[in-house]
Amino acid sequence: MEGVYLFLADGFEDIEALATRDILKRAGMNVTLVGISDDPFVVSAHGLMVGIDCQLDELEDGGGATERDVMIFPGGMPGARNLGRCNRLISLMKSHYAAGGTLAAICAAPGLVLSQLDDVKGVDFTCYDGFADPMVSKGASFVAKPAVTDGRIITGRGPGHTKAFALEIVRKVKGEAVAAEVQYGMDLTCE
Repeated sequence: MEGVYLFLADGFEDIEALATRDILKRAGMNVTLVGISDDPFVVSAHGLMVGIDCQLDELEDGGGATERDVMIFPGGMPGARNLGRCNRLISLMKSHYAAGGTLAAICAAPGLVLSQLDDVKGVDFTCYDGFADPMVSKGASFVAKPAVTDGRIITGRGPGHTKAFALEIVRKVKGEAVAAEVQYGMDLTCE
């Protein structure tokens, strides 16, 4: 599956989804918002209704993925749990990763979604407190950092670290120079 896709389920964490999308757009990336239900709108954990670009059933499970093709999973409850319970999404994630694609998950999503990969042994990751066990029990190593990239897996700790998480995705897809430029533009202060 080629491209950058951000998957939304009812109960997603607002900041983790929308700020990630915003930062990726600032980097010139095309980001497709994908809903996992038949509804054209998804409701966040804080009651914000967001229109999606397409539904999960519209995506094809084709190969051709490279490390610059990214599936993104925000946390939030029950959003991350809803993503993790979607068999079609988990199947797509596994085939995307097997084909060479990158996976990015933040907050509860590493534990509830990425932990369903067949092999995460030796992978360094981070996540929100209390959600590390499913990954650790499969041999992954928890690292208490804002964001961690290990090969083709990018993880973020939680809502307060969304910027670091999104910039890691930008680095993977567009390179260090673009990530630095986006960060600089966001950190400017007005006098």
